[in-house]
Amino acid sequence: QVQLVESGGGSVQAGGSLRLSCVASAKTSPMAWFRQAPGKEREGVATIYTGSRRTYYATSVEGRFTISQDNDKNTVYLQMNSLKPEDAAMYYCATSTWGVSMAQIFDERRYNYWGQGTQVTVSS
Repeated sequence: QVQLVESGGGSVQAGGSLRLSCVASAKTSPMAWFRQAPGKEREGVATIYTGSRRTYYATSVEGRFTISQDNDKNTVYLQMNSLKPEDAAMYYCATSTWGVSMAQIFDERRYNYWGQGTQVTVSS
């Protein structure tokens, strides 16, 4: 059983920044951030394999978001810069004990542990 606790969401103006945190109760890999906006499907945003530190990003956030980790704290971060109104969503941290291939990194069905989510609001 892995527990994930997100924090760091909030309300910012377009162009602003936020840093989300996800504390895990155990070391697992990969760790991923997903988001879901009202009326839309949940989508993958960024993933990190905590052993190799390899990172992957959705096209919509590449160059603006950075996923990173602090292994000592079992924590994964999502630094979000140059936020846009379309980034507004509930952001979820997820991890998997099933194994996730590179082709599956943004397939939510491959992740069996999820946090409760943290809300990000971006005003124009």
